[in-house]
Amino acid sequence: MLKQRLQQKLLQRLSPQQIQVIKLLEIPTMQLEQRIKKELEDNPTLEEGVNYDDDEQEKEEPTQDESPTQDEDEFTIDDYLNDEEIPSYRLAASNYSKDDKHEDIPFSTGVSFHEHLANQLGLRVLSEKQKNLGLYLIGNIDDDGYLRRKLSAIADDLAFSAGVETDEDELEKILYIIHDFDPVGIGARDLQECLLLQIQSRDQSVPEIALAQKILKHNFDEFTRKHYDKIQSKFNLSDEDLKLAIAEILKLNPKPGGVVHDPHSRVAQHIIPDFVLEDDEGELILSLNSKNVPDLKISRQYSNMLESYAANKQNASKQEKEAVVFVKQKIDSAKWFIDAIKQRQNTLLYTMQAIIEYQEEFFRSGDETHLKPMILKDIAEVTGLDISTISRVANSKYIQTNHGIFPLKFFFSEGMQTDSGEEVSTKEIKKILSECVDSEDKMKPLTDEKLMEILREKGYPIARRTVAKYREQLDIPVARLRKEL
Repeated sequence: MLKQRLQQKLLQRLSPQQIQVIKLLEIPTMQLEQRIKKELEDNPTLEEGVNYDDDEQEKEEPTQDESPTQDEDEFTIDDYLNDEEIPSYRLAASNYSKDDKHEDIPFSTGVSFHEHLANQLGLRVLSEKQKNLGLYLIGNIDDDGYLRRKLSAIADDLAFSAGVETDEDELEKILYIIHDFDPVGIGARDLQECLLLQIQSRDQSVPEIALAQKILKHNFDEFTRKHYDKIQSKFNLSDEDLKLAIAEILKLNPKPGGVVHDPHSRVAQHIIPDFVLEDDEGELILSLNSKNVPDLKISRQYSNMLESYAANKQNASKQEKEAVVFVKQKIDSAKWFIDAIKQRQNTLLYTMQAIIEYQEEFFRSGDETHLKPMILKDIAEVTGLDISTISRVANSKYIQTNHGIFPLKFFFSEGMQTDSGEEVSTKEIKKILSECVDSEDKMKPLTDEKLMEILREKGYPIARRTVAKYREQLDIPVARLRKEL
């Protein structure tokens, strides 16, 4: 049985302009510059330049003697009504969604890592089958330079997918040829083989190199676990001999694939700060980094076009009305974009100013121990903005100070109480932990238990598992792996 009923719902919907502001708020300065360039290309009514008021524009307009002739006018409605040429806006189709996936075809130059290996294979005297097997093995080498698949699995793949009959022995002979390729260590099946290939290519008449090879071949597990006493006992070595041999091992490259330039590899990102903070005789002055972000304005020619139409709209044809609707939509879109940029800049400055006031002691001294515990909610309460807005501001943004360039996320951290009841940032504890590790005796590195005792003596009552968590967050290995001779 069908029933009809009325139901009221209170829904919160974002306007297109609000959505635009949110998206612009998330992106850093470098991407904002590209976004503005794209908008300038897509919208002909948007121009670079300062947006003056109407009165100021009237002052800058030419006098009657200087007024341009009809031929010198840039745009008129007639430009959109040429019978011989259909306006592009009449041909434009919007039959795609913003969610559609648009992919650019990458264009790269140079020789890739796998091409570099294939070129070396082509220089060897091999049969057609051997070359094909070599190319297949090269295709299975990962970006670090390792062949991590078993030869038996590769042989099965060749039999089922390519119909090529081979076995592990034949593949291993081809792999030994690849082991001679540049860079040395390529095609290794594990770290031990990779390091051995590199050390074997060096002068074995040098005592420390010969010893390094023995250690890698016979005591690799003890070496990785830094059980140096066992190695010394087995080979009857002095501390100096062992130190020299290990120094040779540490010169080897555990990822030989990274030596070859690959145009597809990730390019190092250059940081462009979004904010600049200057200390002018004790006064902290905050500004936005807008060097490459141009001022925007509405094109005066298109505004005049609408004014001309408004004065004669009673006599306007259907084509004129369609052209004006198109121009008006573009002008509205340009206004929205300009307003969104202004709102973005204001929100960024307002939020960053609140962060500076909250962490003023750090910005004046540059000492991490002066950082206060601060979470997104703290700044949201100060500014009156939503937590999600603060999160967008802090995401991928950087500030340049007299003490260096910092990501905004650096200033946010949890807090804990000391023995004296003082609230301190976890960053302060991490800094002390890092200093303890830096100053420790590397022959007898501090265990997590000992680090916990040191921190407690300094008034930070934290558990051993918390010390381990902070140590991992700082990318500090366990005590055993920090041991040095």
